[in-house]
Amino acid sequence: MTIITVHTPKDRLSLEQRRELAETLTDAVLVPEVGQFAPAARVGFQVHFVEREPDMMAIGGRLLADTGPGLDVMTIDVAVMDAAWQPELRAEVIERVLAALAAACGMPAPAPTWWVTFRVIEEGSWGSSGGALSVLSLLDSGVFTPERVKAVRGALGA
Repeated sequence: MTIITVHTPKDRLSLEQRRELAETLTDAVLVPEVGQFAPAARVGFQVHFVEREPDMMAIGGRLLADTGPGLDVMTIDVAVMDAAWQPELRAEVIERVLAALAAACGMPAPAPTWWVTFRVIEEGSWGSSGGALSVLSLLDSGVFTPERVKAVRGALGA
């Protein structure tokens, strides 16, 4: 289970861009997380788009409302369940997220003011369906590759 939250200035992303990103951001995290493209796993991912007025965001100590047009600020927070998230896998997710954003925005590369955070929610700290969940209960769902199942079990000592 994963939550991807995209924070942008108001009207930065069109409805069509959000539609595209709902799918491409999901897959940007899903593929590294389960080890393969698995559309059945998409149900465990949420993408939230949060817009803020330019006077509610700042960079470099100045409100966006005071910087004039042209400053393209965006933050993306990726929250994942505890699993085998080695630094190189985290980097892959971050690169895939930024590439999906650039593609949806019609840009050749991500803007340097688009920042991604990657957070791992500790085992036992993710809740749904009336209780705490564990990624371990999802490993037998058929969406994880055998390599990812082994890596996750190893990382969690299971």
